[in-house]
This record gives sequence, structure tokens and C-alpha cells, in this order.
Amino acid sequence: MRHQTAGSSSRPPAHRTAAVVAAVLAGCCALLLTLVATRWHPLLGLDGDVSRTTHRWAVREHGLTRAFRILTDWVWGPLTMRLVCAAAVVQLVWRRAAWWTALWLTVTVALATVVQQSVKAAVDRPRPIWPDPVDSAHYAAFPSGHAMTAAVVCGLLLWLLHRHGAGRVQWRTAVSVAVVSVVGVGLTRVWLGVHWPSDVVGGWLFGGLVVAVAVVVYERSRVARPSHE
Repeated sequence: MRHQTAGSSSRPPAHRTAAVVAAVLAGCCALLLTLVATRWHPLLGLDGDVSRTTHRWAVREHGLTRAFRILTDWVWGPLTMRLVCAAAVVQLVWRRAAWWTALWLTVTVALATVVQQSVKAAVDRPRPIWPDPVDSAHYAAFPSGHAMTAAVVCGLLLWLLHRHGAGRVQWRTAVSVAVVSVVGVGLTRVWLGVHWPSDVVGGWLFGGLVVAVAVVVYERSRVARPSHE
């Protein structure tokens, strides 16, 4: 008689869990996108209140603002995040010969950029404009590219670490760094006055959606890949 291991009968398959998460995030993205595109007044009012307050702080606190510019441009910027992803791709190929996983990671990050730029172009939301700006940025505001890129790269790498059985110390360290990076870059974008708060939330939501969909694709295609990947 065949017995199931403890938890195997109650734990849903990874792709099913990821699909549920993707559906929830898709709904959240659609709702926020609609509110931003239709210029829903309560959302605009909240964005304006928060942005005006943080901008006053940014103008007053020169040292902190300078530090936030370094963090947002060099430590947590999209280029840095993509370089981290590139290092992970090299590691996957060199140490594990996991060519499919490396390709999956590369394509997902590239597609995330396409999604981000497409939504920006479609919504074409203006960025905040200040008489005394402390920083500048280009392209449309929604969603935040910094926030979305950080969410995608950190989310994908955390999932790969979890899937490959990272040790407790390594896992906790990775989660801490990822949370600080994703939250931190979002806060710096609002502080520096180059994004509305809902732009950052949108970046996090769209980033999470890309990660969830990518996990579904990865898990569903496992049967067609070599077992060592």
C-alpha cells in the first residue's frame, strides 16, 4: 500500500500556488492601473500629500538626500540589479550547467523591461514637477522602473535560492537584503521627488506579477527539462 509523505497531500503544487498569486497580483495591477489612468481623485490627492511632504524633507535634509541619490542611482538602480542578475546567470551556467534556468532568468528580466516600458507609454503619467527639484528622471512615471526592476530581480533570485535549498543563514541574509533593496529603492524614488507613491506601488505589483508568472512557466515546463536543472 502506498503512503503519501507528510504534507505532500495538503501542499498544493508550486505552479498552482504561483498561479493563484499571479491572479491576485494581476487583479491588483489592473485596479491600480485603472485608478491611475482615470486620475481617480482620492488617489491623486494622497499621492500629492505624501509627495509634497517628502519633498519638503528632501529639500531640508541635504545630507540624507545626497545619500539617497547614491543609493537609488548606484546601489539599487536598474543597471546594478541587472548586473546582479547577470552574475547569477553566469553562476547558473558555470557551477550548475543550468542553461535552461539561466535562459529563463535572462528572458524574464528582459520581458519585465518590455512590460514596464509598455505600461509607461500606455499610461503616460507625468512625473512630479517641483520649483526646487533635488533630482531628475526621464520617461513617464507609472510604474516606477527602479521599483519594478528591483522587485523582479530580487524576487526571481530569492525563488531560485529557495528552490535550490539555501541554508538558513544564507536564506535569511538574502531575504533581508532583498527586502531592504526593494523597499529602499521605492522610498528613495518618492523622497527624491521623481515618482508619486502609487508609481512605486505599481512597480512593486507589476514586478511581483512578472515573478509569479515566470514561476508558473518554470514549474510547468519542468517535465520537459533535465532533472539536474
